[in-house]
Amino acid sequence: MKKVILYTDGACSGNPGPGGYGAIIIYNGVEKEVSGGEKETTNNKMELMAVIKGLEMLKEPCEVDIYSDSAYVVNSIEKGWIYTWQKNGWKKADKSKVKNIDLWERLLNLMDTHKVKFLKVKGHADDELNNRCDRLAVSQREKFA
Repeated sequence: MKKVILYTDGACSGNPGPGGYGAIIIYNGVEKEVSGGEKETTNNKMELMAVIKGLEMLKEPCEVDIYSDSAYVVNSIEKGWIYTWQKNGWKKADKSKVKNIDLWERLLNLMDTHKVKFLKVKGHADDELNNRCDRLAVSQREKFA
C-alpha cells in the first residue's frame, strides 16, 4: 500500500453559516490541494468534508495518516465513538441522534477502502501544513460569506 499523508481543516462563520474546507494530500513528496465550501453549513460538517474529500482523491487503497485539529473528528474515530453510534442506530449515549450521519457513513465507507490513522494537531499553531489547510478553508468560506 502507498503511504499518504493527509492534512485537513474546516472553517465556518456562524454555526450554521458559510463554511469551507481544505485538505493537502502528500505522496512521495508531491502535494495536491483540494478545497470547497457551502453557503449554509457547520464547522463540524466542514471538518468532516475535508477528510472525506481528501480521501476521495486517492485512486487506490492507501495507508493514510490524517492530521486534523478537530477533536470532534479525531476523537470520534480514535476513541471508537463512531462504531458505538453506528451499532446503536446512530444514537449517542444520551439517546440523542448523532449529527452528520450522512458524512460519517461516507467516511466509514472510505475507511473500509483505506487503512487510516487519525492524529490530532493543535490548530492555529506552528504546524505549517495545518495552517495552509486553514487558509484554504477560510478562502472557500469567504466565497460564500
